[in-house]
Parts: sequence; structure tokens; C-alpha cells
Amino acid sequence: MPEQADIGLIGLAVMGENLALNIESRGFRIAVFNRTVEKVDELLAGRAKGKRFVGCHSLDELVAALKPPRKVMLMVKAGSAVDQLIDALLPLLSPGDVIIDGGNTHFADTERRTRYVEQHGLLYVGTGVSGGEEGALVGPSLMPGGSEAAWPLVKQVFQAIAAKVGPHNDIPCCDWVGPRGAGHYVKMVHNGIEYGDMQLICEAYLLMKEALGLSNDELYDVFDQWNRGELDSYLIEITRDVFSVPDDRGEGRLVDKILDVAGAKGTGKWMSQLALDLGVPSTLVTEAVFARSLSAQRDARLRASTTLTGPSERYAGDRQAFVEHIRQALYASKICSYAQGFVQLQAAAAEHDWPLNLGGCALLWRGGCIIRAVFLDRIKEAFDAEPRLENLLLAPYFTAAVEKAQHAWRHVVATAAQLGLPTPAFSTALAYYDGYRRPRLPANLLQAQRDYFGAHTYQRIDMPGVFHTDWLSLRRTPQD
Repeated sequence: MPEQADIGLIGLAVMGENLALNIESRGFRIAVFNRTVEKVDELLAGRAKGKRFVGCHSLDELVAALKPPRKVMLMVKAGSAVDQLIDALLPLLSPGDVIIDGGNTHFADTERRTRYVEQHGLLYVGTGVSGGEEGALVGPSLMPGGSEAAWPLVKQVFQAIAAKVGPHNDIPCCDWVGPRGAGHYVKMVHNGIEYGDMQLICEAYLLMKEALGLSNDELYDVFDQWNRGELDSYLIEITRDVFSVPDDRGEGRLVDKILDVAGAKGTGKWMSQLALDLGVPSTLVTEAVFARSLSAQRDARLRASTTLTGPSERYAGDRQAFVEHIRQALYASKICSYAQGFVQLQAAAAEHDWPLNLGGCALLWRGGCIIRAVFLDRIKEAFDAEPRLENLLLAPYFTAAVEKAQHAWRHVVATAAQLGLPTPAFSTALAYYDGYRRPRLPANLLQAQRDYFGAHTYQRIDMPGVFHTDWLSLRRTPQD
């Protein structure tokens, strides 16, 4: 009888296949199945040839090939396919076995599925997997949540395959996040921060290209320099590399030939929608989603460009000084983006009764994932020093960093407006900062308006209680 596998994996698209190869490379035997079974045979005859793989042509074969308690990971498209696989697996598995969903699943589905699977005596894990194709193969960031009793059963595999950080490269970017949908929620916030980061970088690019006229080689040098300092991150690194890639189908650089229409898979929109439900101002991800939506209206933009006018001149000041101002504005805006993400995590944890460790979440993102960056160490330090920190902007390191960048940040936003260059993410980050730091906002007038037209009531600053005024009867005319 062949040796039984340590874990099973269903779904051999690029992410699933790479994750399976990663698992095997860490010393585990893995059983794999794909709905199109030819894919299984191709993998075993190709990249997995001679490795500790068990190829299966049915779910029954997969389950029979696993050591108890069985662990089955689903790497399939989020949605109904996951529910169908769960229902197909439940009769084949035994109490105490674990079903794992590694897709980009909406957290509410994971909440529901955890309860459903547990009702059948099994355990369920919904885990975020970040890092793209390369991360899946060599070490992703993993954010598991679900049935807490499942964590000891999957921990060894998960932490073995995860990216490693720390002075000795031995701290896995994977730890238990919390119950039910907590893991997928943390992954969603990761993706929302990623949306904001990418939009901010694109706005920095727009300013340097259009306002300063920097060439692709000069842009490469700028991002290379930025990646050596406090902006050191995966996204800055790959942005640098993009400017060096030639067009393999024509002249010039490839980046200049790409259509300016951005795609999206939905996680940014989820975060924005859920922020509205929670009443927290996650404005960076929302503006980033809207920026992608506006880019998708390309035909309308092309028509509008022949009618609507605005400034078109370039920046007349010191180019190098303005590049530095853009860098500082990018860093300050990035801090606001992460601050908003962690505020939303705090609010979600309270809403859904998840005992989230925010410093631990920052640790999960230090390696393997798309938003990995040096300054995540600072975020972890901030929450380690004050676990109940209301907002990252209030941590001494980030307070000082934003204060230092504030003049440059304001100069960049004002200059962009004067030059007619859209910087919605830079602008909304600054507006969030200014709104958050002010002791009084104009919402008093807004409440007066609401009470005037809808009797929605208001509160006063000088006495307790809830009030309503007959504004029409008390109003004064110019003659009074």
C-alpha cells in the first residue's frame, strides 16, 4: 500500500499548482485532484515528476490517499464552487477532518461555511494566501482563521510553507488570526491597502512623468533610490523594474504601450463597502477603487478630452526638490492608508467578536505578500507598545514621520491641483489627516440641515440630551 499523504489539494490552476509544489518541497507528501483530471496527469508527468505527489482522479481517491485527520485544501474560484466541493467532501470525510479554503473568499461566506462544516462534526479553515504566483511557490503570507481546533492540525504545514522574516529568517509570516471569517477579512484588508498603495504609486508616477517630464530611465533611478530607504517595499521594487522592460512587440518600453484601463477582482470594493457598513472612513481604498472605475471609462474620457479644458503646463521649480517632495507625500499618504486599514480591522473585530492581534497582523504582512514593506516592522512595534492604539497616526514614530513630511505633502497636493493632474489618493489621504486632527468639524451645520428638513434631531455641546428645533418658525429674514 502506498504511503498516505500529509495533505490534499484540490484545484491545480497556477496558484494551486505552485502551492502544491511548495508544500512538497518542505518535506510533505501531497495528494492532488483537479476537476479536469488531465491537469493532474500533466503535473505528475511535468513539474511534479519524481516528487512526493499522489495524483487522484476523483474525490474518493483523494480522501482515501490522506492520513487521518485528513486535511483538504481548496484552491478553486471563490463562490459556488467552494460550496459544491464542501457538500461533495462532507460524506467522504470523518469527524475531526479539516477542509481549508485558500481562495479570495468574502469573509461572510467563510463565517457561514465554518458553522456549516462544524455542524457536520468537521473543522474548517478560511485562509488568506498572498504573494501571487511566486509567493505560492516559494513562500506566501498566510492568514488562517476558522475552527480554532484546526490550527494545531495545519500549523506545521502552513508555517513551513510560509515566507520567513527576522534577523535569522526564521519567523513565519503565518499565524492563527481568529475565529470563522477573521482570516479572510484580514486578507481583504491586506488587498484594500494594496489598492491604496498601488494608486498612490501611480499618482507619484503621473506627477513625475507629466509635471516633470522624467524618462523611463530616470523613473527607474528614482524608484530604485526610493527602495533603499523608508519606502523599501515589494511594490516600489517591482514598479522600478517595470520601467526597464522593453516592448517585446515593438519599439520603446512596454509600460508606455499598456492601455490605461485598470482591472479589479472585487476585494477592494468589498473593503470599501464593509467600511461604510461599519462607519469607518477607509477613504484610500475607496478612492483607489473609484480611480480604477474612472480608468475603465476610457471611451468617455477620450470624448471628454476634446471638450473639457484645464491647465497643461509643467512644473517650473526645482525638479530634484519636487521629486523629494513627492517621495515624502507618498510616504505620509501610505501611513494614512495603513492607519485606515487597521482602524477598520479594529472595528470589524469588535463587530464580529474576533480577538484580533493587530501587531500580529502586521507581522503576517512583513514577507511573502504584495504589501510587504520595511515599515511594517514599525507598525508591529507600535501595536506591541500599545495594543489598544486607536490609530497608527498617534504612535510616536508615525506622528513624527507625518509631521516631517507635512509641508512637502501639502505642496505636492496643491501643485497637482494647479497643474490639473488628478491625485485622488494623495488628496484624500491629506484630507483624512486634516479631518482626524481637527477637534471640530462642520458636521454641526450638517446636523442642523438634517434636523431642518427631516426632524432628525441633534445633540448640543453645552448640555446633554437630544433636541429638535422648528427651524422654519425661528428663521430670520433679511428685513428682521
